[in-house]
Amino acid sequence: MEIDPELLDPSTRYKLLIGSVVPRPIAFVSSLSPEGVANLAPFSYFNAAGHKPLALMFSISLKPDGSEKDTLRNVRPASEGGTGEYVINLAVESYAHQVAESSEPLPYGESEFDYVNLSPAPSRVIKPPRVAESPVAFECRTLQIVPVGEFHIVIGQVVHLFVRDDVLGENNRINVDKVGAIGRMAGYEYCRTGDRFEIPNGFPKQPSV
Repeated sequence: MEIDPELLDPSTRYKLLIGSVVPRPIAFVSSLSPEGVANLAPFSYFNAAGHKPLALMFSISLKPDGSEKDTLRNVRPASEGGTGEYVINLAVESYAHQVAESSEPLPYGESEFDYVNLSPAPSRVIKPPRVAESPVAFECRTLQIVPVGEFHIVIGQVVHLFVRDDVLGENNRINVDKVGAIGRMAGYEYCRTGDRFEIPNGFPKQPSV
């Protein structure tokens, strides 16, 4: 089947996208309002942006009424009314339900940390707190926000990392089994990262025909 996305309604585009781009890592973003209220929200349009400098990116949709979500308001630079800082925490199986629950809309000024019963911990370099239960946390400062239709891609430079001692092995390799990260599938489905396979370096190529 050949599909022109411009001929589809947004709901159908969404279903095709999230059913095909799988699994998606989840950015569990903690931010701080200018008034000092901590916010916590998951975003599955998320990935690495590069390592020179170390940078991450995630995408935020607008609210159904067209207004900006709290996270977007918070991560905007101070010149645009935000703080320009945030933490990307990992979404892991041990608090998977809290990750999902934190997506529930709360009135601006109420903290999802309290709503989902997760613990804020002080960051080392920036003001927004990290999730104390997260095995890895990236403290970020906003580099750029790129509008794409009803979405905004937030690109941030990592200025500090927290890595729990038990998940960091030799040669600074992360023990992914101890991390227990989860990924987003379509609908209400998530996946674990424990089922993996390896393709050795120099794997023989299939002969041409």
